[in-house]
Amino acid sequence: MSDTIVPPASVAVIGLGNMGVPMGACLIKAGYAVTGFDLLEPARQKFVAAGGRVANDIAGAVATAEVVIMLLPNGKIVREAVSAIRAHLRTGAIVVDMSSSDPIGTRSLGEELIAAGTAFIDAPVSGGVRRAVNGTLAIMVGGEGGIIDRVQQLLSAMGGSIFRTGALGSGHAMKALNNYVSAAGLVAAVEALQVGRKFGLDPALMTDILNVSSGKNNTTELKLKQFIISETFDDGFPLRLMAKDVRTADDMAHALGIATPLADLCAGLWEAAGRELSEKANHTEMIRYMERLPKP
Repeated sequence: MSDTIVPPASVAVIGLGNMGVPMGACLIKAGYAVTGFDLLEPARQKFVAAGGRVANDIAGAVATAEVVIMLLPNGKIVREAVSAIRAHLRTGAIVVDMSSSDPIGTRSLGEELIAAGTAFIDAPVSGGVRRAVNGTLAIMVGGEGGIIDRVQQLLSAMGGSIFRTGALGSGHAMKALNNYVSAAGLVAAVEALQVGRKFGLDPALMTDILNVSSGKNNTTELKLKQFIISETFDDGFPLRLMAKDVRTADDMAHALGIATPLADLCAGLWEAAGRELSEKANHTEMIRYMERLPKP
């Protein structure tokens, strides 16, 4: 398409956390003119160190941007940021929410923006910091097809797999459901690890067997040895964000009238771990919470 957004188009990245910095760096590498903004000075400095430039305020970050990418902790903060930038957006700018937001809230916010003439799509990601660094994230995109066409090349600079999930909010719905499945798999893997270790099985051997057997999942492949057995707990994804995503998936089920007993239990377990552990705990530290649970 003639109006496809290609380098060296101007892009703003709002939110320079563990994902925002490497994703912004991928856009810079692809040739886009990227300006970042974060409320925290250390975050801004990390982006500068990664080769980016930063604005002094959020209005300055978006003033010339053809695309504004949101990478913020939740939908409430996204809405606050959008309120702060609306008067400063250039005509024709596209807002892309790549945060893990509530899908119902996304639809509401999107309808407001679209009614006011601002294009809006949701495009959350999966894959963690490692895949953010090398630009191979899975990206789930909801919204109008013509708008997605315009940013397809830009998204491809950050993701190896781009999935069009349907109407506005469907990307966030898929992200929440994906993280619920991931979170449930982690709990199952950790429970098996605890039981096996107590029985006398070697945890590393257990992991090897799980990974060539029917019990294999994302945690057994990418987290047990790397972060849980090693007790490094530093894969980059906070426990409280995982708890938020699981609760989002469970709330969505309730709103749709779907019985999800496992999700109900899982959401409660992750929220309890979030309250018990430190605010900065990594989600792989779930084992620390589970080890504290009363013995039957």
